[in-house]
Amino acid sequence: MVEATVAIGYRERPSRLDGAVLWTRTVTGDDLELPVLPDGCMDLLWAGGTLSVAGPDTGAYRPAVSVGTRFAGIRFFPGTAPALLGVPAHELRDRRVELADLWSSATVRRLTEQIDAAPDKAAALEALVLRRAAETEPPDPVLRRIALALDAGWSVRATAEAAGFGARLLHRRSLAAFGYGPKTLARVLRLQRALAVARGGVPFADTAARTGYADQAHLAREVRELAGMPLRELLTR
Repeated sequence: MVEATVAIGYRERPSRLDGAVLWTRTVTGDDLELPVLPDGCMDLLWAGGTLSVAGPDTGAYRPAVSVGTRFAGIRFFPGTAPALLGVPAHELRDRRVELADLWSSATVRRLTEQIDAAPDKAAALEALVLRRAAETEPPDPVLRRIALALDAGWSVRATAEAAGFGARLLHRRSLAAFGYGPKTLARVLRLQRALAVARGGVPFADTAARTGYADQAHLAREVRELAGMPLRELLTR
């Protein structure tokens, strides 16, 4: 659905969990200042012997990390993490929370020890999540259709009608599943589409036209607001 920014020291691969992505990152001097951009997703992270959850972002996030810090993570398809974690997405919006604050400390301690000892931290995270998925109710498939419709550029009204929801119900379900309302999710997913197109060398005016912006100025405003820097600088860095 979304294409992550590929920075130096960053690698990703598909997960066996439907729609999820496994990733690893070793922080280097070249990517130390790169922001983490909103993408509509939530992540389960391992870093330095700590398990944590990255909630859905509404803007660029700049982690305070040191060169050489190693991360492993699993990025969930939009709307699927709350069922696995047992917490509504809006409670984690724009937050990084230790998993021990959401689950029992004894359980998290045991899981952390297992991942610390694993040679492939991302694969160990995947195994943890697959076990959890087998024990919990799956996410409502309507949520996936909502995310896919908005990612395809559908309007919020058309998405609500296709899901059989009224506007208020769609907003309420979106808060719990995605962390914010459908309008914000649509903006975040549109940003990711535009970045993917622009990285391919498409002129900015054409990028705007292809990805649902009114014009290049509209694209520029949205990128600056959501990413915290101009599009050209973002692509260069």
